[in-house]
Amino acid sequence: MARETHPLEDSQCRLYIIQQTLQDNKANLTYPQVIGAYYNKNGYDPVLLMDHLKGDDLKIMTDYFNNAPQHGLKAELFKAAEIKALLAKLHDKKAIKTLDDAYKTMAQLEMFTANSLIRYSNALQYGIISPRKIYARYFTETLRPDSNFMSNVFTVKEMKTYLDSIQPRDPQYVSLQKAFSQDIQVNGMSQEESDRYFAVNLERLRWKNKPKADEKYVIVNIPDFRLDVMEGGKSVLNMKVCVGEGRNMENEVKLDEYDEGDKVDRPFSRETPQLNSMIHSVQVNPVWNIPESIATKEIMVEAAQDPYYLSNKNIDVYQNGKLVDDPETIDWGSAGKNDYEFKQRPGNDNALGKIKFLFKNRSSVYLHDTPAKNAFNQTMRAVSHGCVRVEQPQKLAEALFGSGQQYQTIVKKMGEENDAPTNIDLPKKVPVYLTYVTCWVDEAGKLQFRPDVYSLDVVLYAHLAKMVTV
Repeated sequence: MARETHPLEDSQCRLYIIQQTLQDNKANLTYPQVIGAYYNKNGYDPVLLMDHLKGDDLKIMTDYFNNAPQHGLKAELFKAAEIKALLAKLHDKKAIKTLDDAYKTMAQLEMFTANSLIRYSNALQYGIISPRKIYARYFTETLRPDSNFMSNVFTVKEMKTYLDSIQPRDPQYVSLQKAFSQDIQVNGMSQEESDRYFAVNLERLRWKNKPKADEKYVIVNIPDFRLDVMEGGKSVLNMKVCVGEGRNMENEVKLDEYDEGDKVDRPFSRETPQLNSMIHSVQVNPVWNIPESIATKEIMVEAAQDPYYLSNKNIDVYQNGKLVDDPETIDWGSAGKNDYEFKQRPGNDNALGKIKFLFKNRSSVYLHDTPAKNAFNQTMRAVSHGCVRVEQPQKLAEALFGSGQQYQTIVKKMGEENDAPTNIDLPKKVPVYLTYVTCWVDEAGKLQFRPDVYSLDVVLYAHLAKMVTV
């Protein structure tokens, strides 16, 4: 509709042009539905320009966007240059010929400002990438921004105050930022690979999946092969662990060898998943219900070679829920993989050791003791079938239960040659987190780096590559 033919009131013209600009720029907006819904609900008023066009607010905003590389992010993500160009055009009397030109420029500036503010806010407070969308075995509760959160940018009154308020304050984040800005190079890595280590771990720190600082919880960092019991933000117990075997244990795939094909997460079958849950109980002198994959690939193969393997390992065989009396007579070389179930009785040879710590999860993993103590002397401790073996299970039990009667019962039962499993519930469930972090600053302020044993850094970088500065 030509304005010269059908003159409109300013408010009507503005409404029409903002509607049309929104429609025309949908492909250039990251959040067209959120932005469209807000303006539709609020009469298509250019609220951001009404509040921030006067003064230096928009210049301040673009300055923050241009400093995005401090977070490892490209400034281009937030269209700082486009916003500055539109702002300059709006103030250039020679560039603006008509009122329609002014409205169209204002509408574009409003749309780009809204989209970039939302994207910047989301990136710093929630991260660029949703881990659930890129990792096949990621089961950690992770908050993502919703439309209500994103709409908060439309109510910002003090731009600098708002932008200051959303900068990450986590000491870990600030320390990695500082190291990243100083171009620190990790031993054995190129500068490019070192920078990418920082970039992917800064992104991890932006994800909202962290424990509450003041709560008691157990945390395992898979690449570090260690477990901590945390209370009040401090580690009160630290020990070695063994985790599941990984696809990149020889460090053959490196972060500076970027390939688009790495976007697909192809986990090795024994990799320990990332998850959070609640430890609810322990089982002392546990029975090991042997998973089907281990039964078919290992137990049945061993039994086919040695008819007494099962009895020597205290493994019972069940068919249709009934105990098989003479498993030595079965031809294991031709047995079907789903024909039998296997359970290892409690004892010194039990793969779970003397105690396991139970928490609900879809991967059927848990923390447990092990008879294979020598593995804790290895540097590379990605050796299990997926569960987490703990170096000091009795100390972990004490940290969870305290030193009272329940703990004394655990100590007594662990010392017995007892075929009967004993289940003991925790008086209060304790959160547990299985995490994956390859770069952090320790309590002494020293940078720590660990090998990317599961190639999860590689997968994350493949999704970040076009959005980060390295």
